[in-house]
Amino acid sequence: MLHEIFSAADILLPDFTKTDAMKWSVIACDQFTGDPAYWETTAQTVGDAPSTLGMILPEIYLEEPDVRERIHAIHATMDRCLHEELFHTYRNAMIYTERVQSNGILRCGVIGKIDLEAYDYSAGSNSPVRATEATVLERIPPRMKVRAKAPLELPHIMILCDDPEDTAIGTCTAQKAQMQKLYDTSLMNGGGSIAGYLMDEAQQDAFRRKLHAVMERSGELQLAMGDGNHSLATAKACYESLKAQNPGKSFYHHPARYALVELVNLHSEALQFEAIHRIVTKTQPGQLMMTLAKVLGLSEEPSEQEITVVRDGDKRTLYIHKPTSKLSVGSLQNALDAYLMTNPGKIDYIHGAETVERLSEQEGAIGFLLPDMDKSLLFPSVAQDGALPRKTFSMGHAEDKRYYMEARKIR
Repeated sequence: MLHEIFSAADILLPDFTKTDAMKWSVIACDQFTGDPAYWETTAQTVGDAPSTLGMILPEIYLEEPDVRERIHAIHATMDRCLHEELFHTYRNAMIYTERVQSNGILRCGVIGKIDLEAYDYSAGSNSPVRATEATVLERIPPRMKVRAKAPLELPHIMILCDDPEDTAIGTCTAQKAQMQKLYDTSLMNGGGSIAGYLMDEAQQDAFRRKLHAVMERSGELQLAMGDGNHSLATAKACYESLKAQNPGKSFYHHPARYALVELVNLHSEALQFEAIHRIVTKTQPGQLMMTLAKVLGLSEEPSEQEITVVRDGDKRTLYIHKPTSKLSVGSLQNALDAYLMTNPGKIDYIHGAETVERLSEQEGAIGFLLPDMDKSLLFPSVAQDGALPRKTFSMGHAEDKRYYMEARKIR
């Protein structure tokens, strides 16, 4: 059944009458990877209070010499929290969430578990749940060291449904007043605030029926990754490893078969897709542009796909007449990758147009500004082209990524 791909879970939360929810909840581990001050401030804010900070490995520390000790400490903290009965378990639960982002916009979601049998991050996948951007396989093994022996998971994964009319999660919003509030707290370091509400059986059923209809309309690609793709890929890799070690064993009810996620509507006003631009340095800009013009059929005659070339302070908008992808960014990335395989140059991915313009003034540099992605093209593009090139789009600012709150047993 389609609705079993996303289902209720046994969700763990601490008693927030005894635990400071603001100190408990910290931002996704893959944020602020170049900003040690952020994580130092977080540690100072948390102090000795119970916190998810002690149960995650911020990725800024992945390459540190004491990473093994950090992972051991994470597992020990999880075991201690379970032994001391810090958590209350909500059986067969779904939690409706309302997150007020740093920009004041409301983002609604539903916490439940995803069936990893329905998810495949590999290139060319036709699974019902897929990665939206290319998965970097080298990023998975270090994360497996954290998850493989962990008794708990804490998710920062956001999965997207394609629901323009907001019929599924909107059902939860309409019934919020009848739900039990589980938490309501501000989030540290400019993260806005979040509230969570326990859905009863009837509310879950109403939501499931609507989600089932949304997923049926979506066709072969029913749900798509928003944030946390490498985290979900790690859960999948651990699950596949467990199956390989136990041939013939049924894992239908095994907790490792599933991963806790937040389901969010792609069409939420809160999800703003921003373009990630390209800069190529240490290259021969003239030769590169000659190649791109030929490969992509670049001209000033308008077409559906466009790029803006930035060089020596000048900007020129050109149109792609030989697209190799449904999106401008895909066509450009394919051409740049092919060129850089046999020619000198280094590509970097830049969020701000002003930064691209400044960097393109260097000798041997050329920048490419890309249009913001139309969200409605995400599902069709992934269905047609497979996972999009890495760094296709940014889904909101770092402070608005998911904060850890709920947990689930995986052993």
